[in-house]
Amino acid sequence: MEREQHELYEYARKRLKQKKRLYFHFVVLFLASLFLFVSTKILNFGINSNWYIWIITIWFFLFLLHFIKVYITDRFMNKNWERDQIDRLVALQQKKLEELQSQITEEPSKLAQ
Repeated sequence: MEREQHELYEYARKRLKQKKRLYFHFVVLFLASLFLFVSTKILNFGINSNWYIWIITIWFFLFLLHFIKVYITDRFMNKNWERDQIDRLVALQQKKLEELQSQITEEPSKLAQ
């Protein structure tokens, strides 16, 4: 039971770390976007007046990928999902091995007849 509690603790700690990094990513994105906007509009920095929009858009897309990874992918494809998939594949392999074994044991009896 203690091992299961430790695994649950480690999983919770990992998820908390992922969420913390996501929130930090959001704050940095927001502050950098604000800085780019201010530096372009107020300080007239840059050649093209809309260059900052491309940077913010690409960065926001990367943030969305990060969000999907933390809240969708890792939430459903965790250790329990991995264990279930491994158990299912092992069961399929064992079933195939049993079928092959039964075929091997049936063939000598057919040859003897």
